[in-house]
Amino acid sequence: MGWRCGLVGLPNAGKTTIFNALTAAGAEVAAYPYCTISPNTGVVPVPDPRLTRLGELLRPQRLTPTTIEFVDVAGLIEGASRGEGLGNQFLGQIRDTDLLAHVVRCFGDAVCPHPLSGLDPVRDVEVVETELLLADLELVGRQQVKLEKKARAGCKASAAALKVLGRVEAGLNRGRWARDLGLSHQEQEHLKAAALLTLKPYLLVANVDEDENRGGPHLQALEALGRSRGAPVVPILGDLEAELQDLPAEERREFLEGLGIDEPGSQRLIRESYRLLNLVTFYTIVGPEVRAWTVPAGTTAPKAAGQVHSDMERGFIRAEVMRFADLARLGAPAKIREAGLLQVEGRDHLVQDGEILHFRFQV
Repeated sequence: MGWRCGLVGLPNAGKTTIFNALTAAGAEVAAYPYCTISPNTGVVPVPDPRLTRLGELLRPQRLTPTTIEFVDVAGLIEGASRGEGLGNQFLGQIRDTDLLAHVVRCFGDAVCPHPLSGLDPVRDVEVVETELLLADLELVGRQQVKLEKKARAGCKASAAALKVLGRVEAGLNRGRWARDLGLSHQEQEHLKAAALLTLKPYLLVANVDEDENRGGPHLQALEALGRSRGAPVVPILGDLEAELQDLPAEERREFLEGLGIDEPGSQRLIRESYRLLNLVTFYTIVGPEVRAWTVPAGTTAPKAAGQVHSDMERGFIRAEVMRFADLARLGAPAKIREAGLLQVEGRDHLVQDGEILHFRFQV
C-alpha cells in the first residue's frame, strides 16, 4: 500500500526543488512566487535494504518496493485561509494526504527573493502553521453546521461528532493543533469526514545550502523550534540533490560521500515519514516477484492480506510466517522450514515489521 505526503510552505521556500530531489520529476522551478500553479505529484520507491537483501538471496525476476506519493502545491502566504494567494486553492489536495512535510527556507539567494522581509525560518513556520490552523477552524465550523440539524433530529453519531468538533474548535482557538489534544481513537474516527490538516503527522524539512548544512544559525533555530513542537527536522540540500538526480545512483552516492554526507536527505525524509505514520513493512514471495507492503502497526493478518488482494481478506484461512532475520541467516525458505522456524498464524495475528507472509485463503 502506498502513502501520500503533502509538501507545504511559503512561496520560494523550495518546495518544488525538494519535490524534484525526491522524485526526479523535473517539475518547473523558477525564482518567483507561484511557479507551481497546479499540484505536482510523484511516486517514489521507499529505500529498503531488506528488500535488496531478499533479491540477493532469492534472485526473483522482480523486486517491487512499497511507495510513497509526494504532492507539491502552491505556496501558502499570510491570509491564505481567507483566500489570499494561490495555495488556498489546493488545501483540498493536501487534506487527502497522510502526513504533511513543511518545507522551510534556510538559504539565502538574491536571485530568488524571500516573500517576507528577510530570512527567518521560525517566523516562516509560524506563518504557515497559523494558516493551516485557521483553515481547519473554518472547516470545523462548516462541519458543525452540517451536523447540528441531524443531532437535533436525534442522530447519536452526529451528536457525538459535534462534541468532538467542539473540543477541537476550542483547542484551535487556543492555537493548539488537533493532533496535540490527546484525542482517543474513537474521537478521531468522528473527525474522518473533516480531514483536518492539524490532525496529521507533521515534520519540518530544512531546505539548506552547503554552509547552512554544517550547522548554520538558521538550521539551528529551526531544529530548536522543531524540538519545542515535537516535530522532526530533516535537512535537505535541495538544489544539490535535485541536480544529482540526473546522475547514476553510484555517482550520486560517491558525490555525496565526497561532501561527507552519508546518504541523501530525501531518503531520510522518506524514512522519517514512515516512522511518523507508525508503519510496518511485510514481504510476499509469489512466483517471480518479491514485494514489499506497508501497513499501520497493529494490522491483523487478514487486513494485511487484503492489501495484496481483496479475495485474500474475504477468504483468509491462515498466514505462514517467516522472519526476515531468519531467512537472511539461513539463506532459503526451505531451510526455514527444516529448522522449524515457519510459524502458522490465524486471524488474530498482528503483522510485525520484517515478516515474510504467505497467505492461505479460499475463493
